[in-house]
Amino acid sequence: MTDMNAWMALRNVSERPGRHTQPTGRVVRRIMEFARPHRRRIGWFLVASVVGAVLTVATPLLAGEAVDAINGRAPIGVLAGIALLIGAIALVEAGAGLFTRWLSAGLGEGLIWQLRTAVFDHVQRMPVAFFTRTRTGALVSRLNNDVLGAQRAFSDTLSGVVSNLVTLALTLGVMLVISGPVTLLTLVLFPVFVLPARMMGRRLATLQREAAEHNAAMSTRMTERFSAPGATLIKLFGRPAQESAEFSDRAEKVRSIGVRSAMVQWVFVTALTLASSLAVALVYGVGGYFALGGSLNAGDVVSLAMLLTRLYAPLTALAGARIEIMSALVSFERVFEVLDLKPMITDSPTARPVPDGGVAVEFDHVRFAYPTADKVSLASLEEVATLDTRGGDEVLHDVSFSVAPGRMLALVGSSGAGKSTVAQLLARLYDVDSGAVRLAGVDVRDLTSESIHRTIGFVTQDGHLLHDTIAANLRIGAPDAADADLWGALERARLGELVASLPDGLETVVGERGYRLSGGERQRMTIARILLAQPRVVVLDEATASLDSTSEAAVQAALAEALTDRTAIVIAHRLSTIREADEILVLESGRVAERGTHSDLLLRDGRYAELYRTQFADTPAPVAA
Repeated sequence: MTDMNAWMALRNVSERPGRHTQPTGRVVRRIMEFARPHRRRIGWFLVASVVGAVLTVATPLLAGEAVDAINGRAPIGVLAGIALLIGAIALVEAGAGLFTRWLSAGLGEGLIWQLRTAVFDHVQRMPVAFFTRTRTGALVSRLNNDVLGAQRAFSDTLSGVVSNLVTLALTLGVMLVISGPVTLLTLVLFPVFVLPARMMGRRLATLQREAAEHNAAMSTRMTERFSAPGATLIKLFGRPAQESAEFSDRAEKVRSIGVRSAMVQWVFVTALTLASSLAVALVYGVGGYFALGGSLNAGDVVSLAMLLTRLYAPLTALAGARIEIMSALVSFERVFEVLDLKPMITDSPTARPVPDGGVAVEFDHVRFAYPTADKVSLASLEEVATLDTRGGDEVLHDVSFSVAPGRMLALVGSSGAGKSTVAQLLARLYDVDSGAVRLAGVDVRDLTSESIHRTIGFVTQDGHLLHDTIAANLRIGAPDAADADLWGALERARLGELVASLPDGLETVVGERGYRLSGGERQRMTIARILLAQPRVVVLDEATASLDSTSEAAVQAALAEALTDRTAIVIAHRLSTIREADEILVLESGRVAERGTHSDLLLRDGRYAELYRTQFADTPAPVAA
């Protein structure tokens, strides 16, 4: 890892206010736990690195022997033997390099797989509040950039430190044996070699930080503008020219920094090459003087010059090793930071599946407040200095109701009254603060999450679909479903004719979030998914709120199919969709304000009647009739 990459990794942590780092010893111990399954490969990796370092020193010595043999008019067989030995060492060195690279690749990729899988599995267990707060790009960065930074600790830094230490020790030892005075003189130039490297490294790090910031801003802008909703917004407000100008300005800043970085790197490399060349010149000058005086052989001078070229590289690398190691630790720490976020919802050791048969739903004196940010998120993932301290206010107050198996309950009320919160508690996306939510008479906290999600099927307002085929989106609800089952569900959801008319049929890709389908078609796709999954409880959360009358009629027909013989909870703003409910609950400010059938609530002339009159002001009131 270069100095600028190392400083970038350090900057991600050290420059973020409110950031609390873990003790280095604890991070190292956790790294060792991750490395434990790879310890045999790491052992061979270190051995191969040492062998490569030893061979690196052997060739200059043999070159010096060859020069001495030539000067001494040695027999041709001696020269041939030295040449063959140099060639053999080159072959062994190449083989050792390939073996080291194979071990390095396997070790690095294995660690990437292990870390990514651990983070991905852990993130899937996080509550919905985590995803509503976290920037997707920041989370993906942990799975990509930080995991790769952690991987370099083994594939690059580890082998680099080991091989450089061995090379440095052997090279210095051999050079001192050959000629102590010449070796000490060449080391005088070491500060001239290292100090520019560190100065230029800091300059490169500064430029790289600026480039990374501008690249991140440019990437965020592209991600937002290239999504279907973002592109539509820009087109509707006629801003393509302004957007192009703003993007061009950001791209120009990246270009300018790129030019400056290239020039600094060129000066950096030139300075290092010059210092190394001066050191070699010093060896030939001083060494040649000693050789002419008879205290050194010509071959010794050649060996010293060749060894010198292999001395400064590990010296420079080791000078920056601390930064490399710290940057690797930072990458690991950022990965561990996500893994240390405790999931709020976990199965108890005694959790059991939802009992067979019809499922009754019960809320028993439920109180609930959404968790505060510090319980579900990280400032670094939200890309803010400090977490938002708001929240924690109770949104449901002593809510109680029950729904018998096969019956329908409707939830109505103003926006923010707590209707969707009820649905999320039922699916155990959150746990109640007090009271209980029960399925089939069992507290959901005593049931396995897998059985809860198999029991409850959701149809939400946005009808979210993945960027995949129609078949893949349907099989989320029933992974083993045959094509015939998919067609049957599509027919029952009033989509069979449409899908059959598509050129690729079930293999048609629906696009990001399903945007290649209309709103009504997306909703019917989610209903087809429910029909395949066959849940015993169906929750409709504003399932027809954003549809036109024609689409709503088609979706309602499909919903009638989906709700047959199932326990249902229907959340709706459109009161026309819930007239047939067995019971209607009116929620206001997190409390049950009214309950009863449609006709009973109209006769009471309370909050439900007020909502009804607001929606159907031009329609004669059924009460009067």
